Amino acid sequence: MSSNSILDTIINQTQAEKISRLDVVDMIDKLFRELSEREQDILKRRFGLDKAKKSTLEEIGQTHQLTRERIRQIETGSINKIKKLDEIADVVSDLRTLVNQLLEDHGGMMDKEYLFDILLMLAIDAEKSKGADNQVYRNHFNFILGRILDGDFSEVENSRFFNSSFRLHYQEFDHLEEIAQELLRKVKNAKRLFVTEELLQSMKELDSYKKHEPKLKGKDGLDLTKALENHLDPEEAKLANESKPLYSLLRAMSEIGQNKFGHWGHRDWRDVKPKTINDKIYLVLKNNGKPMHYQDIGKTINTTGFDGKTVNTATVHNELILDDKYVLVGRGLYALKEWGYTKGTVADIIASILEKAKTPLTKKEITEQVMKQRMVKKTTIDLALMNKKRFERVSGGKYALIA
Repeated sequence: MSSNSILDTIINQTQAEKISRLDVVDMIDKLFRELSEREQDILKRRFGLDKAKKSTLEEIGQTHQLTRERIRQIETGSINKIKKLDEIADVVSDLRTLVNQLLEDHGGMMDKEYLFDILLMLAIDAEKSKGADNQVYRNHFNFILGRILDGDFSEVENSRFFNSSFRLHYQEFDHLEEIAQELLRKVKNAKRLFVTEELLQSMKELDSYKKHEPKLKGKDGLDLTKALENHLDPEEAKLANESKPLYSLLRAMSEIGQNKFGHWGHRDWRDVKPKTINDKIYLVLKNNGKPMHYQDIGKTINTTGFDGKTVNTATVHNELILDDKYVLVGRGLYALKEWGYTKGTVADIIASILEKAKTPLTKKEITEQVMKQRMVKKTTIDLALMNKKRFERVSGGKYALIA
């Protein structure tokens, strides 16, 4: 083993030990020691440091019998007091270093929620965080990065192209906006969904990417694959780690979204962000790629957790019956019409097959083609062929339509 690789191992081990010691709740407890009880209460409630839900200035003011403006003044004064603490550099040093490295690895800017996902996976001890509200931890990170370390990291707010994000203080992001604008145009023009690998490759083919490629290299920092597998499927985690700046840019884009099955498209497309039960049914069937029983469709909608709302099977069944883009292909089994299935009874399907063939067909030939359209027993097809008002048996044991 080379001396370089030995050094890398030592550095990585030291890095891992530092990360494992990060405790954002403990950090804030230390920073709050010099504050009065009232100051602590105002900051905790204002930034959701005790509960996931943040309190408004008015709500806090009512508790302390103070005006909204006075609460705002205490908030600002308390934060300034924290920033002047002698020990602040030591308390936040490891977190500052970690976030700085993550941002450098990811091209200088990261969507807040994606950054918090990674910080939670890296810095929160699994046993300690069991049963804890992860949103509270996110609020802690947001408070430190956005209010205490705001001289190191800048917030990207109200951007035309990006979600709320953090970026390195010195990082320009005009080139990121240029790439985002061209990518958005490409996705809209394609009018279809992309898998992650395909969309990352498409980004590399953009003129704006080629123009700014040196700025999107990122640094070879932390290997996040294992951590990301707690949040993404293994293949997605690998791609996210290998293409940190581009994947991070995707996650930060406000008009590009990823559905629950890992496909990317415009955020307003119904197969990216389904709005109705019918949208969810369509997306579940499309992702499954083959017919499903209506009960299984309902179960998949509920386990996928599109928006936290549950559906009952009766509602799902009604939607499937009433919308002609779905086709009943077996007992309780439904398929998408766009897959080539047509409505009608088995006898209707046989008639359509014979009409297209324009020649008599054997029972075997008819059965094979019907089975592509309907998930039924062969005896059901046999019974349909016995309908003498529609079909007749001709020479060679073949069947034809009655003229």
